[in-house]
Amino acid sequence: MKDADMTRTGSDSGLGHAAAIPQTTGAAFAAYEAVRHRLPPAGRPGACIAAETLDDIAGHFDAFLLDAFGVLNIGETAIPGVADRIAGLRARGKRVMVVSNAAGLPQATLVAKYARLGYDFAPEDVISSRAALLAGMAGWPRLSWGIMANPEVGLADLEALDVTYLQDDPAAYAAVEGFLLVGSGVWTARRQQMLEAALIARPRPVLVGNPDIVAPCEAGFSIEPGFYAHRVAEILGVVPEFFGKPYGNIYDLAFRRLGPDVPPERIVMVGDSLHTDILGAQTAGIGSALIAGYGFFAGHDAQAAIAGSGIRPDYVLARP
Repeated sequence: MKDADMTRTGSDSGLGHAAAIPQTTGAAFAAYEAVRHRLPPAGRPGACIAAETLDDIAGHFDAFLLDAFGVLNIGETAIPGVADRIAGLRARGKRVMVVSNAAGLPQATLVAKYARLGYDFAPEDVISSRAALLAGMAGWPRLSWGIMANPEVGLADLEALDVTYLQDDPAAYAAVEGFLLVGSGVWTARRQQMLEAALIARPRPVLVGNPDIVAPCEAGFSIEPGFYAHRVAEILGVVPEFFGKPYGNIYDLAFRRLGPDVPPERIVMVGDSLHTDILGAQTAGIGSALIAGYGFFAGHDAQAAIAGSGIRPDYVLARP
């Protein structure tokens, strides 16, 4: 994959019927660009100031919102040195929180995962798109929902909902009154086809608990619920409702946890993705720092992607 691929807008590689699963950084970047009309608009362009680590920008901010994949970990592996840098930020009186599109895991499981990786986060300092989805559903009438999720993970946090796992029985897709897309680890092409057929037969609400198209893992990219949601939107005209970065609903939860004493200009979102973390920070009106050396842009030219997308962070860090 050449870095020049980062400048493509994705107009020839959108998420239509023949959409390819993005397997490279260039293809993933193009997939995000192809759905820009469904993402919030880019906000104030940042100066793209180069720095090495979080330590170099610590004096500018009082609260650090950290993405997980690409900042804390790659797949199930912690990024070296980040736990120590977080401890250093806290020693300087900084508030450090996780803001992640990890809708597929219950809150307790997510906190335990970070602890296993060597991070010390209190449950109230972990904000997930699963929580944003639940907060957004608070005003919904009680419906029966079909859920894209791994049954082995369980339904902790979702016990109050009437949910049926979407697996290989088309009758389940036909019976439910709406769809929740939260985790795609066991999703298949056949299940996607059944979902699309069910929505063609009877349009229903589609709520997306993870807007990510991909996530960086040890062996490449995993395909996330956002990929399948945008496909549904593209080929069926269904308008999903997204919860999580880059949409403001997840930042509203973070701001409530931070309280009113931390002004927006003293809060920074740190992440490895322009289209979720940086665009989300601009949507929320806070600072932004792109991690260029890990995660989405590891081994590639992040500056070419910044130029191609027009999404300009305040800082570009070599590593967290």
